[in-house]
Amino acid sequence: MDELKPVNRPLHEDGLRRTSQGNRKAGKIVYYILGVLEVLFTFRLVFKLLGANPESPFVSFIYSVSQAFLSPFSGIFRSAVTKGIETQSILEPTTIIAMIVYAVIAWGIVKLIDISKPSQNNETR
Repeated sequence: MDELKPVNRPLHEDGLRRTSQGNRKAGKIVYYILGVLEVLFTFRLVFKLLGANPESPFVSFIYSVSQAFLSPFSGIFRSAVTKGIETQSILEPTTIIAMIVYAVIAWGIVKLIDISKPSQNNETR
């Protein structure tokens, strides 16, 4: 019966593998956070467009949580308001701008994580 021989790998390969997995995990976390923000912003945009009741607990929660992330963009554009018989429809370009900017920032962070990943061809001394 043949004996199993241990594979002799340089020590730095295991470290590179662990670093690569950590980078991949960090990228997934960044995109997960972006996804949560985008869902909040989408709910806010739809609720404002459809004239949702801001007194509703769920709508109020969405507005208050998303407002914290929209504050850096407030004042860029004015909101367009259309008054109907029963509801008031509001288009907030600020929300759309924030969605785009946060997506670009998340993409940039993930690319930065990828760049910082050590090359597998480089050997440590």
